[in-house]
Amino acid sequence: MTPSAKNRTLLRGGHVLTMDPALGDLPVGDVLIEGDTIAAVDRRIDADADVVDVGGRIVIPGFVDTHRHTWEAAIRGCAPDATLDDYFVEVLDTFAPVYGPEDVYASNLAGALECLNAGITTLVDWSHINNTPEHPDAAIRGLQEAGIRAQYAYGSANTSLADYWFESKLVIPKDDVARIRSTYFSSGDGLLTMALATRGPGFCVDDVVRAEWALARELDIPITVHVGMGRLAGRFGMVKQLDALGLLGADTTFIHCCYFSDEEWRLVADSGGTISIAPQVELQMGHGWPPVMKAIENGLRPSLSIDVVTTVPGDMFTQMRAAFGAERARVNAACWEADTPVPDTMLTARQMLEMATVHGAHVAGLEDRTGSLTPGKQADIVVLDASSLNMAPVHDPVAAVTLCADVSNVETVIVGGTFRKRDGRLLADVDRARGLVEASRDRLVAAVESKA
Repeated sequence: MTPSAKNRTLLRGGHVLTMDPALGDLPVGDVLIEGDTIAAVDRRIDADADVVDVGGRIVIPGFVDTHRHTWEAAIRGCAPDATLDDYFVEVLDTFAPVYGPEDVYASNLAGALECLNAGITTLVDWSHINNTPEHPDAAIRGLQEAGIRAQYAYGSANTSLADYWFESKLVIPKDDVARIRSTYFSSGDGLLTMALATRGPGFCVDDVVRAEWALARELDIPITVHVGMGRLAGRFGMVKQLDALGLLGADTTFIHCCYFSDEEWRLVADSGGTISIAPQVELQMGHGWPPVMKAIENGLRPSLSIDVVTTVPGDMFTQMRAAFGAERARVNAACWEADTPVPDTMLTARQMLEMATVHGAHVAGLEDRTGSLTPGKQADIVVLDASSLNMAPVHDPVAAVTLCADVSNVETVIVGGTFRKRDGRLLADVDRARGLVEASRDRLVAAVESKA
């Protein structure tokens, strides 16, 4: 490699799904990376660079997970049969109060590496586990060490359901949020950015809601909030309450939204707010139907998220299929019951891939940086081995990604021009991360059992 090629990588000869309407799909194409940036995408690029042959592969933008409680990696699979109500008791009122900073660090490190291994290059870490001031520092350190692009969303402590989740009068600590903002996020240009993970109306009294929205806007960080998950939260009419308080804005992401009234959908769309849907959790835990088409019909660009690995898998392939199958099942069932034809506007596989990539970047406020293979954006790129038996032969590359691929096909993962996975192996100390999170599991289980 010549000196001029040291900071340049050329991915050559893959089927490139740019997710950029102006560039389209390239059945055989090249992607040139210079430093941390996509420099060019074309059918053929000749450049002095480190050439990586990606023939027989599908090249896509990295997936974007717009809502994951990453701190729960240490208790993966602890609540496989839980409803949402069960989850509040079994996880938030049982495990969360005994989490120490070391458990949050281990979970965020292992959880972020899990994301990278699965081709998720951007993560919104919904971190409602700040039991002490040391907890957010530990969470951020785990994200930093993993090398993922992430929006760290500072949330409440989880020391008592009664105090924090039902008409709560406790406000997320302003001084500590400001400390985290100034310590780690004084510049918005790094791999990590910041948001506020708030509980919102119904879960908090109005004064707390006003204070937390004001805090986020004073610090110029976006807001992310669970709404309409299950009939109870739907009856809260959370969006209507926010509108009445004068707090709706384009800086807010609404998660789940399964029980929205038509009025609330219009309010979100008119405010410029964004939508995150966690389809597997919503179906499995009883939140309601994933409202994919409802969001699209209201002019929104919904994204996908994993939510909790206590109960569902941590990869985006699962989420795309869950949303795709659920929406089509819902429409087919309704048409059968009404004895009417199925509409031509059924959800498509390409829309699912858009939700998992470019729409996710939009919702995370990072579309200018990631989400599509557009020259000038950050080089967040995933290469999938399409020669594997579960993907070959490829007839439609979009279908191959959304309906056939799984984590085993994720061969290469690049974040900001840096290889995080190559030749099917994470470029990280996986044994250390696994050891830390297993030790955390053992400590947490012992702590819970000692309280029983």
